[in-house]
Amino acid sequence: MVEPKHNTEPQTLIESDLFPFDFLSDLAEIESWRKEIYRPVYHVHKWWATRLGSVFRGILLACCEPSDTDFEKEFYKNHQFAGKVVFDPFMGSGTTVGEASKLGFTAIGRDINPVVVEAARMALGSLHKSSITKAFCDLREGVGEQIRALYKAKDALGLECDVLYYFWVKNAACAECGARVDLFPSYIVARHACATHNPIAQVLCPRCGDVFPPSRTATKENCPACGHQFDPTHGPAQNTKAHCPYCHHDFVIAKTIRETGRPPEHRLYAKLLLKPNGEKVYLAATDEDRAMYAGAASRLETEGLSLPCLQIADGHNTRQVLNYGYRSWRDFFNNRQLLALGLLHHAICKISDEHVRAALFSVFSSTLEFNNMFASYKGEGTGAVRHMFSHHILKPERTPIEANVWGTERSSGAFSTLFKSRLLRCIDYRERPFEVSLSSSRGKASHSKVFGCSLPFEGQVEMGWLNGREPGRKKIFLSCGSSHGTGLQSGSVDYVVTDPPFFDNVHYSELADFFYAWQQLRPGTCESEIGTTRQQDEVQDTDPRCFARKLEAVFRECHRVLVDSGLLVFTYHHSRHDGWLAVSEACIGAGFRFVNAHPVKAEMSVAAPKSQAKEPIDIDIVLVCRKACADERPHQSVDAAWLQGIQKTRAKIARYLQKPRRFSRNDMKVLVISQFLVELCPGRTLRETSDALTGMLPQVEASATSLLHEVQRLSVHTRPTPRRSSHEELYLFR
Repeated sequence: MVEPKHNTEPQTLIESDLFPFDFLSDLAEIESWRKEIYRPVYHVHKWWATRLGSVFRGILLACCEPSDTDFEKEFYKNHQFAGKVVFDPFMGSGTTVGEASKLGFTAIGRDINPVVVEAARMALGSLHKSSITKAFCDLREGVGEQIRALYKAKDALGLECDVLYYFWVKNAACAECGARVDLFPSYIVARHACATHNPIAQVLCPRCGDVFPPSRTATKENCPACGHQFDPTHGPAQNTKAHCPYCHHDFVIAKTIRETGRPPEHRLYAKLLLKPNGEKVYLAATDEDRAMYAGAASRLETEGLSLPCLQIADGHNTRQVLNYGYRSWRDFFNNRQLLALGLLHHAICKISDEHVRAALFSVFSSTLEFNNMFASYKGEGTGAVRHMFSHHILKPERTPIEANVWGTERSSGAFSTLFKSRLLRCIDYRERPFEVSLSSSRGKASHSKVFGCSLPFEGQVEMGWLNGREPGRKKIFLSCGSSHGTGLQSGSVDYVVTDPPFFDNVHYSELADFFYAWQQLRPGTCESEIGTTRQQDEVQDTDPRCFARKLEAVFRECHRVLVDSGLLVFTYHHSRHDGWLAVSEACIGAGFRFVNAHPVKAEMSVAAPKSQAKEPIDIDIVLVCRKACADERPHQSVDAAWLQGIQKTRAKIARYLQKPRRFSRNDMKVLVISQFLVELCPGRTLRETSDALTGMLPQVEASATSLLHEVQRLSVHTRPTPRRSSHEELYLFR
């Protein structure tokens, strides 16, 4: 690796302490609650850890602007950085690529997973609203009618209605007497999402199966149909065990199911109907309903549809479902779902226009996560279907919901509703991109959309690489494969801006195979050579050293393709010390040094991984790196670097907490470590940096606790405070 000489480039805004992370965090706070509204281009299809567009627009802009820029003014200008090239080696859903394109860069994106590359190619490529809408209407009048016919049922008076949702329950054979035991955790089968304002619920009688609204007594109900008295809050399945109501034996659910060697059986017990007049009604399932399902199952056997056959491989996120007897991704669907999805898939395959076909397949793929036997019921008052990835794991749902696959005007998670809420919203945004502007009136914060900050998306996506610089070309280049070897020309990229995976977090490929099982059924899409998205080169590993080696290989390639004056900027956070050792080893080992680190608001504070954590991390750290210089020497001692890092941490905390924000001990720890790395890194070897970082671990823990106590004592996190100069901020915590 050729070492650059000492850098003499003028400092950019992203490298300086004036980087407006507080302003970007304000925007991120708004965007994080409704990412699909404010950046719909990156949310047509499911992907994990999709980053905030406003933050990455700000990062990209700050890479090009000098440190004295009036950033808030520049943020809302229409920029065209023609001739500058941005590369994202961990493209994901395409946030960096899309934001770079909006700013006029040539944007290059690469990802190892074919599911997300296909989704990004569609969302950023050619989309013609009139052609797509016409094709959707043709589907609605054709296969849509067939699918809607599968979801018809009669109400208590014999009136035919649309079925919004069918309700199922898993059951297992009692290990003692062999009787089938329904695995209800409770007999309250439906609640309103806003239960405090709308207490209406539905209760199932365990004896006769009648469905009725409960009385005001919480733990005692009398069934109006059969008179049976029961406690609706307590079902046979509690935690890991089930109680047999026939022989009163308790048995371990997972063990009992695992011994059968196949997935658990399901029983249809209720339905929610939509009457022609728009009224909704909950009813018990009837023999006619079960006969309708049996008819769909029989038809599935004769249709000859292409259905997924990809087997589930063992992994961190798949082990639980394998223990429940699931062996193929096809097992995640019941027969009526397979019939409806298979018919829809076949109809989309026959669309001749490849761009229209790709767009509708993206909606189809999105529909999968809401229409399987791992989805559950959230209740009325919000999107009723809780999709299968709501917990970021594959959790066998004991009371799954079967939604109407095509959908009605009142449906959640259906093909027709996702077409409007995701695809059409994406197209509208592409035609008129906007940014969010913050303001205050009469002491209350508000926000609005600002149009004209970017030109419309051109839809020019090429699957392949940029061959040399093409001045004036605002084009997007995408490819699927490992980023430790790209084939890009050396020195062809100005900025690498990315968000790498975390080594011990969600293993994307293990979950993405759920979508790929269907994607691989059609030609002309991004494919994996080994028939699965699970790749040996995926930068994801529970072993921090393995993770560091894989990440270093990608960063080495980034070092090669970057111009000597280029920047590597990426977002990262981790509460564990080895997570920071891994990322520092990867950066320094690849020939980079840390220049600065900025806190910025991360994803929504109530996101599943955060709400379940004891000390959730609510910030990302924007790590700014340059190529290490051959003649560089340490600027200061380890102790001096530590004191400087603590001082900068205090100043950035003060700026970040100008607005009332959630802030945890792990947030503080992330800030302390990242600032220390920036001060420590210049001129030191990988071993010297790692040893110093490890040696300071006790101080990191103690300082994080101490600083958090200071924040709590001053109540900065619970009330707005006046803006302070950077000089005044240094004294805030003294």
